Amino acid sequence: MRVLGCSPAHPSGPRGLAGHTWRRTGDAGDRTMPQGDAHKRQVKKVVLAYSGGLDTSIILKWLQTTYGCEVVTFTADLGQGEELRPAREKALLLGIKPQNIFIEDLREEFMRDYVFPMFRANALYEGAYLLGTSIARPLIAKRQVEIAEKVGADAVAHGATGKGNDQVRFELSYYALKPDVTVIAPWREWDLRSREALIAFAEQHQIPIAKDKRGEAPFSVDANLLHASSEGKVLEDPAQEVPDYVYSRTLNPQAAPDAPAYVVLEFERGDAVALDGKRLTPANLLSALNAFGRAHGIGRLDLVENRFVGMKSRGMYETPGGTILLAAHRGIESITLDRGAAHLKDELMPKYAELIYNGFWFTPEREMLQAAIDASQEFVTGTVKLKLYKGHASVVARSSPYSLYDQDLVTFEEGKVAYDHRDAEGFIRLNALRLRTLAQRRKKMKLKK
Repeated sequence: MRVLGCSPAHPSGPRGLAGHTWRRTGDAGDRTMPQGDAHKRQVKKVVLAYSGGLDTSIILKWLQTTYGCEVVTFTADLGQGEELRPAREKALLLGIKPQNIFIEDLREEFMRDYVFPMFRANALYEGAYLLGTSIARPLIAKRQVEIAEKVGADAVAHGATGKGNDQVRFELSYYALKPDVTVIAPWREWDLRSREALIAFAEQHQIPIAKDKRGEAPFSVDANLLHASSEGKVLEDPAQEVPDYVYSRTLNPQAAPDAPAYVVLEFERGDAVALDGKRLTPANLLSALNAFGRAHGIGRLDLVENRFVGMKSRGMYETPGGTILLAAHRGIESITLDRGAAHLKDELMPKYAELIYNGFWFTPEREMLQAAIDASQEFVTGTVKLKLYKGHASVVARSSPYSLYDQDLVTFEEGKVAYDHRDAEGFIRLNALRLRTLAQRRKKMKLKK
């Protein structure tokens, strides 16, 4: 089969996708691909998830030179705290048409449709990680696919490496939303295996390089409104403490104010809607919580986790506002959820968190769990007061019009609600029946011996 139009001029010779070799036929520009991969090379237009940084700028130029295809850039503002105008300027500098540059503010959608549903579940991966990177990927992938449909692109591309989880998260989402999409993952295709090779490629193609990018980056950072994560290099040895300069979103708890601060969060049906009596949009609310968390050193996590691809990795996460939000949500649930519902939620949560971590957001099983979780939130409404002090967010008060807490029922004094202490005897004896039966068997066995 002849591959025309966008056949790649691979810089390292005749090797194609996933290590397959190409068999040359006819003239020097004609290459025949393995049957299963041929469609991946027939690309006319690709939508690239583009940050404007060095790596994705190199990927942009690599797509142009390798595939000879039109590139559309998509930059998502998820509250990463960076100026996004340079991304547009760099894309223009690299030859991208103005109409092919998409920079979109997705902060509210990110919070409303992804972060808040996840927080209704109190989701923690491996009991600790608040999934800040994981939850952003399905939204970016969804918008990429929507832009691809809009501009008539037949491919999407991302900058995730071949060792990490993000490649899985992006691509599972792509395929769930557009099953016939062509995915280009440069880190699995090219031979630019070192920082030096990347810099050389950038210099060859006149891609601007900041002075601090010419050396080896001390660690890698991913950030959005929910969190900042750092990994690699100085963090790769889990036996070494995280250097203080790695932290960017939180003050060192030891240097935090000596006096605590108090905040009051208001919830409606499981979602936070107001802070200290002021109603805020989801993104603005989390931004305000981030400021409180930052000042009081809240939300630091040093974690060795199990990646979906099979290896362990060490990461440092900062989730200041999210840590406060989680504590508050569990606080309001403590008085509004029935014991059975609360305990079942806690049983479902690890599976739900694992689905998000592994990239299965757009799946029937995640939607089934989400339906159950959302149903549990019908009466999760009320206010929670928290104390913020030197790295800790502690619930100190909570109230709800739907509270199941009955002070008259639980008081040590004589309550107004009818509760006969003698009823406990039958309750205990029924629950003890199987234990007594087991004890009788053990007694018989001893007698036989």
